[in-house]
Amino acid sequence: MGSEKLDTDFKTRLEGASLLTTEILYHMPDHPGLLQTFVWQTLDTAPSFPRLAQFLDHWRREIEAMIHSIRIAHSGLLAPAELRAVDGEFRLN
Repeated sequence: MGSEKLDTDFKTRLEGASLLTTEILYHMPDHPGLLQTFVWQTLDTAPSFPRLAQFLDHWRREIEAMIHSIRIAHSGLLAPAELRAVDGEFRLN
């Protein structure tokens, strides 16, 4: 990885971006009964997610597969520092 990429990522993080993981379930045109999955990661800024919006616009314009659903996980929405150990059990789904 070049230093230019590292510098860009560092600058993006300083501007408030965090890691975004996106899972897209989609139907291929030739097999509409099957769901397939695509996972994509990038740095993005919550809550507007401009990189994700740009990627989804590209998908809708250039890819024939129809999106069924999208799930996102963003470190700005939930970070390890926000979790505290407690007595008991809790589940995150």
